Amino acid sequence: MRLNDCRCVFASLLLASAMGICLAQAPDADKKDADKKADAAAAPAPSVWSAGPINFTGLIDGYYSFNSNHPASRANNLRNFEVKANQFSLNMVKFGLDHDPDPVGFKLDLGFGRAWEVFHATDPATADVVRYIPQAYVSLKPKSMGGVQIDFGKFYTSAGAELTENNLTWSYGRGFLYTNGPYYHFGARITKPLNEVFAVGLQVVNGWNNVEDNNSGRTFGFTTAYTPKNKKFAWFNTYYVGPEKNGTNTGKRNFYDTVVNLNPSEKVNFYFNFDYGKESKLTASKDATWVAFGMAGRFAANDRWAFSPRYEVYDDTDGFITGQKQRLQSFTLTGEYKWVEGLLARLEYRHDRSDMPFFDRGNQLASWKTQNTLTLGVVAFFGPKR
Repeated sequence: MRLNDCRCVFASLLLASAMGICLAQAPDADKKDADKKADAAAAPAPSVWSAGPINFTGLIDGYYSFNSNHPASRANNLRNFEVKANQFSLNMVKFGLDHDPDPVGFKLDLGFGRAWEVFHATDPATADVVRYIPQAYVSLKPKSMGGVQIDFGKFYTSAGAELTENNLTWSYGRGFLYTNGPYYHFGARITKPLNEVFAVGLQVVNGWNNVEDNNSGRTFGFTTAYTPKNKKFAWFNTYYVGPEKNGTNTGKRNFYDTVVNLNPSEKVNFYFNFDYGKESKLTASKDATWVAFGMAGRFAANDRWAFSPRYEVYDDTDGFITGQKQRLQSFTLTGEYKWVEGLLARLEYRHDRSDMPFFDRGNQLASWKTQNTLTLGVVAFFGPKR
């Protein structure tokens, strides 16, 4: 690590500590998704902010990321959302309000920062149109229909173990399975509890990461959730199928995601996440497939300190997702400290490795097989976990 970069990291630590002292002296998702994911199970619970039937949430998230490859682009490859290297950066600002369906409700999130540009980068509506609205949907939950809820609008995907907002995750940066999967959908979804521990869902949406569709076909999503009352174990399945190519309905994208949560105690939690994807008829005679696996744990020493290791393998067999045929591996170790309620910091080391030259190093693009980063992130937030 260069001396100047060491000074920058040390300065960021001092700045983060000062922020914590000042705030201590001062006076990702909707609820279904937060309950669904392993990340939310152990996240610090913020205070409830509401005015009558309206709940409010807020988030400010910034970081400094040091990349030992010193890429001339000053960008971390294959990262969401800590994309800027060797500099301070604003990740995201978010303000949300929602009302529980009784029987009619809604959710509206307003977002600012580079994270939302990445989030909406491939939307045909263009990032300038949609990047300020991460979620916006209305909900209907008739009392006579046994818990059935219908949502219409833009909502986060049901796939994956990691959530979008950093106060709801274990690691500061997202893993390959989040980065290379769907982020959000626009359309309708319906969920139905079959009993106290098992629920099913159906979604009809435009596709992956698009408010405006890129073809005339629809994508269908099917979900299941098994959540025993003891909360020691949970199992979630998501399957999306539909045409995703620009301007044509030829060929379908099939994507299956499964997440298993294990929660032995309040201070020890694990998740296991597996993905399988297939893009049919990528060319006239060829399909593309990818397979990925991730696992992570969270160990809380007390109410303030916790650490989280994560390991992932991402096999992009045909180079469809990352643009190159390669097998990626990643190891992440995150230390977390919560100064006061609603303010936390994470110091995170991450090592990425490919079996092919892929990562930028200096002025040489895609010339290196490894990427090492050290990131300090500070997150301030308020409101209920919704």
